[in-house]
Amino acid sequence: MGLFKKKKPDRAPEEKKSPLDEMDPTIRPGGVFMVQLLMKDKCEMPSTERMTEVLERHIGRVEAARPTDKMADTMTDIALFAAMDHIAKFSNGQGPVQVSIMPCDTFYPEKIDEMRRSQMWDCQEDRDRILSECKYCVFANDILTGALDPLERANFDMDYLEALLELFPTCEAVYSLNSGKLILADTVREKSYTGLDRYIHYVVNARFFNIQGSNDYVVDTLGMSLLYIEDLQYHFHDMDPNWVVRHAYAISSYILENSRPIKDGDTVDGVTDGMVDQNLQWKCRFEDAMINPGRPVLDVHMGQYAAGGR
Repeated sequence: MGLFKKKKPDRAPEEKKSPLDEMDPTIRPGGVFMVQLLMKDKCEMPSTERMTEVLERHIGRVEAARPTDKMADTMTDIALFAAMDHIAKFSNGQGPVQVSIMPCDTFYPEKIDEMRRSQMWDCQEDRDRILSECKYCVFANDILTGALDPLERANFDMDYLEALLELFPTCEAVYSLNSGKLILADTVREKSYTGLDRYIHYVVNARFFNIQGSNDYVVDTLGMSLLYIEDLQYHFHDMDPNWVVRHAYAISSYILENSRPIKDGDTVDGVTDGMVDQNLQWKCRFEDAMINPGRPVLDVHMGQYAAGGR
């Protein structure tokens, strides 16, 4: 997409590293992929045979697994499967990653705070209707996938999501607890995106904020850190935020597809009149996020449009 150019080799000898680079490579901080499938009416749990059949078409060989004693004490009737074709490797061993599905239960939209509601841009017109009409949800998550390669994990989780929506055809919308993103279930069913772009558009959430008392804005992403990749951050003024959001999604896609290539001090193509401009280079730096949750981000300095004293 022409969105990345290396700087000329004038980088200082002591290159600044992201906090992610300083961590033990055998420890993955990305966390658990968690979604709620929202629906108007309560539904029954599919049979183990049905779940096995659908999961195997999407994520490969699976074996029904038994919950640990701790899980069994707190969660009854949980469906747990080992994905035998996806192996998590650790310093002290390896084993198949797992997926779990909880029985349909009551959905509590009041637990979603106003800040999260305000950032549901992909479902803005349907947000209030969905959150008021959907009384039930199915919670699903992955287990141990933080040890997978980011590309494998992104594809695995999206294959899993597609399987879930086949298993629960009455699902109206998908709510990502990791990023606060809300999307219509039919967006996934219609295969609006393919490959790694599914993760970018179904999970990664580009958020937009006005900075109180100024004409400055912040656009950042949530969801990349789940893959052990920095989220993006833009602090700017005097540019259409929609242009910046599109740029954020494009850069996120590039970073994921190319295994996190952008280093501190590198540049990416900027935006002029809403279009990518290879003659305009924006410098990237590893920084701490301006807006919660706290996390390392790749801050994109937008040249004449940049705000703040960076």
